[in-house]
Amino acid sequence: MKCPKIFVTLVLACASLAVLMTPAHAAINSMSLGASYNSSKTDITFRVYSSQATRMVLYLYSAGYGVQESATYVLSAAGSGVWAVTVPVSAIQSAGITGMVYYGYRAWGPNWPYSSSWTKGSSTGFVSDVDANGNRFNPNKLLLDPYALEISQDPLNASNQNGNIFASGSLYRTMDSGTYAPKGVVLAASGQSTGTKPTRAQKDDVLYEVNVRGLTKQDPSIATAYQGTYYGAGLKASYLASLGVTAVEFLPVQETQNDENDVVPNSDVDQNYWGYSTEDFFAPDRRYAYNKAPGGPTAEFQAMVQTFHNAGIKVYMDVVYNHTAEGGTWSSTDPTTATILSWRGLDNTTYYELSAGNQFYYDNTGVGGNYNTYNPVAQNLIVDSLAYWTNTMGVDGFRFDLASVLANSCLNGAAEAAAPNCPSGGYNFDAQDSNVAVNRILRELTVRPAAGGSGVDLFAEPWAIGGNSYQLGGFPKGWSEWNGVFRDSMRQAQNELGNMTISIGQDANDFSGSSNLFQASGRAPWNSTNFIDIHDGLTLKDVYSCNGSSNSQAWPYGPSDGGTSTNYSWDQGGAAADQRRAARTGMAFEMLSAGTPLMQGGDEYLRTLQCNNNAYNLDSPANWLNYGWSSDQSNFYNFAQRSIGFRKAHPALRPANWYTSSQLVWYEPSGAVADTSYWDNTSNNAIAYTINGSSFGDANSMYIAFNGWSGSVNFTLPTPPTGTNWYRVTDTCDWNDGANTFVAPGSETLIGGGGTTYGQCGQSLLLLIAK
Repeated sequence: MKCPKIFVTLVLACASLAVLMTPAHAAINSMSLGASYNSSKTDITFRVYSSQATRMVLYLYSAGYGVQESATYVLSAAGSGVWAVTVPVSAIQSAGITGMVYYGYRAWGPNWPYSSSWTKGSSTGFVSDVDANGNRFNPNKLLLDPYALEISQDPLNASNQNGNIFASGSLYRTMDSGTYAPKGVVLAASGQSTGTKPTRAQKDDVLYEVNVRGLTKQDPSIATAYQGTYYGAGLKASYLASLGVTAVEFLPVQETQNDENDVVPNSDVDQNYWGYSTEDFFAPDRRYAYNKAPGGPTAEFQAMVQTFHNAGIKVYMDVVYNHTAEGGTWSSTDPTTATILSWRGLDNTTYYELSAGNQFYYDNTGVGGNYNTYNPVAQNLIVDSLAYWTNTMGVDGFRFDLASVLANSCLNGAAEAAAPNCPSGGYNFDAQDSNVAVNRILRELTVRPAAGGSGVDLFAEPWAIGGNSYQLGGFPKGWSEWNGVFRDSMRQAQNELGNMTISIGQDANDFSGSSNLFQASGRAPWNSTNFIDIHDGLTLKDVYSCNGSSNSQAWPYGPSDGGTSTNYSWDQGGAAADQRRAARTGMAFEMLSAGTPLMQGGDEYLRTLQCNNNAYNLDSPANWLNYGWSSDQSNFYNFAQRSIGFRKAHPALRPANWYTSSQLVWYEPSGAVADTSYWDNTSNNAIAYTINGSSFGDANSMYIAFNGWSGSVNFTLPTPPTGTNWYRVTDTCDWNDGANTFVAPGSETLIGGGGTTYGQCGQSLLLLIAK
């Protein structure tokens, strides 16, 4: 998770919420929500959901910002909570809208009944900001359609930077937001292809996590106009393919509050760089588009996906369905004031998990309130969004931020689920409940089979905040998970600062896929997403160059707040060569372990953030990738590229199922077969293993040894397969620090046969193959 600043006036609050039973199966967008043209483009039909509204009015605009409405239309109740109106295009044009159509809604309900004498900015009809049932209707707030395919601009903008115009409460409820509010854009199909999706099995993937903007914002090989855009990202497909990456995972690209990041140059003021504060679940973020005209971001994103697909690279998205940009109440004691942009003003009780009493929000996201992932209509929005990004935008898979929230179930079970809200006012993770969102996603999306083929790949960040939300290993079959234990145990294995709390057996378990976490649920080693670092923490270089975090620096490396204090990082005594050795070992851990490796963008050249471990708000040159490398960085790129290439060349490292005792054998440094007594002894800090390549159709068997001690250890090599000897592919020790530290195939060095002794330096890894 992260600690983003959403609105300057947002105050975090705690709360809990309501829940309904999810249908066993529902068609994608079965309510036909959103705005769509008919086949002849003579009419536009607008459909929006609200179970509690008593009146709904459509407002149409000729521009997204700074103008009054051109026309209004009252919607009619169409059944099942849907409100609808069909408007002839000719009528829209007669109203003065001759170009793109922008739109929003105003809604009335029990806490603010409609009065014919109401005018924009008045309190006529007002009863309360929030009623006993949790309704928060306010007709002075223009509401964004949750199904809008693009939006005009972010809610905070140059003319309205404090955000108060979107708030309820005594000070703000009569402030009309229509002129400045983000509007939906009515789009027709773009006609842009997304290419042919790769059908590669997930076990054969190497993931690369990066921010779209940061990937190219300071890349001199790309024209300035395209830097930081979807178009520019597509131009890096050949670079990533050459590195060996098979799937690029973008930090959130759904619309978020970032239009104003450059308002104050060289500043971190209210910047939202990572993007974990979603304003719309369908719209691609306009800031990342070179073509920002309506329809441009959608077509440009699709073209980017096509370029990656043409290079054989999958495109993954980091998605945030656990909370929204509306946050929670501004005060933990006063429920009246809250931001109203979309969901809250349309149907607060449907879209958010409310606490007991319905005045506040249940919160295990850390940003004020949970999206109601247990309500069937709110779930529809999630599933419909995923289907849109999959089918229309060409996306191949999703990483779900704080995914534990998507398995929130009413604490007291189905008996209370029929009520508008959980009477107990509580939610908790329960993947056994068939009605939770994680199970519905499995039912309604085609998940890619283990052997590869069509479908999507699903990755959970298996934790949230509070309750029982830490659920690493707790997701059902069909889900992969970010393995935070792999990260922590592998970091500790190289750490001498006294916070080593694991046994060598934990390392061994993680090398082979973390069976203790995933096997019991019927999942495979590749369901473990193995990483040493990701956006949310230190970079690979900084893990091995920093004794903890340093977030209070001046821009561009800070300041930022938050961030974990459990980094398991160590500067290796400060010697640069030792730091590079440790980073090589960390990269080798990822690429030689069973599981799906995930690297952060920039790891391939030892990118640093100077120990900042929570750079969510730094839309700065320090946070963008840099392509002007030193010789040491170029050398590390060679190591990373060849590590990835070695993994891809050896199916024995990418098992579809769990290793058997005949496929993988563990050894003590002495050459004796290691047993559990050796594994479980925390005083042991060196381990080796062999993988039988022939059982995987691999041309080579392998011997991998890790020395976690600070001093050298002699490893006695076991007997290789008949007729072969052991050859060295890499030794991450300092003596091998250079351009050829991970040798190309065919250039391996002969070491010898069984019984040969190899002296391995401290805190490093040895890789041998038999040939």
